Amino acid sequence: MGSDLNAFITREMITGADDGPLVGRTVAVKDNISTAGVTTTCGSAMLAEYVPPYDATVVKRLREAGATIVGKANMDEFGMGTTTETSNFGPTRNPIDTDRVAGGSSGGSAAAVASGEVDLALGTDTGGSIRCPAAFCGVVGIKPTYGLVSRYGLVAYANSLEQIGPIAPTVRDAAELLEVIAGPDPDDATTREQVGHADYVSAADGNVEGLAVGIPTELVDGVDDGVRDRFDAAVGTLEAKGATTTSVSLPSIEPALAAYYVIAMSEASSNLARYDGVRYGISGGFDGNWNDAFARARNAGFGDEVTRRILLGTYALSAGYHDKYYAKAQDARAWLKQEFDSAFDEVDVLASPTMPMPPFELGESLEDPLEMYLADANTVPVNLANLPAISVPAGTDDDGLPVGLQLIGSAFDERTIVRAASAVEAA
Repeated sequence: MGSDLNAFITREMITGADDGPLVGRTVAVKDNISTAGVTTTCGSAMLAEYVPPYDATVVKRLREAGATIVGKANMDEFGMGTTTETSNFGPTRNPIDTDRVAGGSSGGSAAAVASGEVDLALGTDTGGSIRCPAAFCGVVGIKPTYGLVSRYGLVAYANSLEQIGPIAPTVRDAAELLEVIAGPDPDDATTREQVGHADYVSAADGNVEGLAVGIPTELVDGVDDGVRDRFDAAVGTLEAKGATTTSVSLPSIEPALAAYYVIAMSEASSNLARYDGVRYGISGGFDGNWNDAFARARNAGFGDEVTRRILLGTYALSAGYHDKYYAKAQDARAWLKQEFDSAFDEVDVLASPTMPMPPFELGESLEDPLEMYLADANTVPVNLANLPAISVPAGTDDDGLPVGLQLIGSAFDERTIVRAASAVEAA
């Protein structure tokens, strides 16, 4: 089945050390993470022939841990999408139902793990791009706290939001991979020196006795009925194992989705300005008019969704509109962070459905980009607040489609969300 899923853009063996915690394990690496000597396309025609001269820090750590990288996983172009259908190399199909999407933007990574093509995978998460495909494909995905994992060698989309993280078949496997890639990096000033390496694996013990779980009403109301049923059952499992639950309210979640897209698109507009056909990307063929050459290069290299986000981001940053959109979005982000902090004064973790609906049918969301953006409503608040979150399988709906439970923790408290997720998984 694996080859039918289109989970990989490039298949290339990169061997690791002879010993280490991941010896004998195969890993797929999302194709926006630099691999020395191996094509890194970001799912885009713009970088179809780009070969990085260096490894990302996470790739170095994989190799040092003994892992065998077997290829670069398919993804939405430059990470911009929720379905892995915006890839220049074709969509990735869901192993559970090949007429449906695998989720995005790390769809290739999740599909490769779910189908058994690889043992583990790396994805990236800017607004849900690890957790969404993990939920849609019925596997585990962790979005780490911002600053826990080095972003050195990650091709930038939205610097203040994105993190590299693990996708794996089980919570323990995901914790093992997180241990390998986590920790400070002198090449990434956003990593935290005092964090170091934590023992995430030992936290996967399923012990949630006395754990206080908050359920944000804003992340539960309005979800698909089948998703809500599985979510309620998962919460019931936590309660049966000794956790306590309470409803909480985070009012700033309502404007969070709009704030996220303003911030993400603005940062994308800035980051993708370098793809001008001279420094990076497809040449527009200079004929004496720089503006025409620049436009031709970007028209040839970028797909519709990337173009849409660049245009919207450029508009939000333009003179006369910066304060009206970008500055207000940053204010909304600050309010959301404060509300999360207040919530964690009362509870240990927050729980919600990962995605408010089951996997889309192929082509369904491409007809309505707004529907795709709305699908991120439960995941983007975590990135805005720079918090950790995990998606763990919570069963299937009446049509046999996977449903994910999202558990959100306070900053750098990955151990608690791993513990809670392992309790749901054991059930």
